[in-house]
Amino acid sequence: MDSLPKNIPDCVFFFLAKAHQKAHGLLKKKLVPYGLTNMQHLILEGLWYHEGATAAELGKLLILDKATLSGIIDRLDDAGWIEKRLDENDKRVFRLYTSDKANEIKYELIGVRKKGNDLLLTDFSIEEKILFKRLLRSLFLEN
Repeated sequence: MDSLPKNIPDCVFFFLAKAHQKAHGLLKKKLVPYGLTNMQHLILEGLWYHEGATAAELGKLLILDKATLSGIIDRLDDAGWIEKRLDENDKRVFRLYTSDKANEIKYELIGVRKKGNDLLLTDFSIEEKILFKRLLRSLFLEN
């Protein structure tokens, strides 16, 4: 903190915004070769852990509103990353599944995200990484 220029505010909101920009930009660069955005990757990874979720269930899990999620799901479907299938018990509902295309590189893409996490926190000690993630989780889970 002592090395910050004098005109930088000592403000949590400012630092969180800048950390988000740095993290978002880092992952964005790593995903370019796959033709995926950060949000598309988030949705794919969410589906890998909750295969067959409805859009509403996925939105709740990832804390994304319906309008945001709908467009991203459509683009992922159009690009062949996911498949929409009618629910066998309720034909009004679509369930979402990752496609063979996505599943073939599942572990590679999860590795990209993990390497991005590691790169972002490269200057942190093990203890700092644990504390940082714990603090972020507590902010995330608070309402």
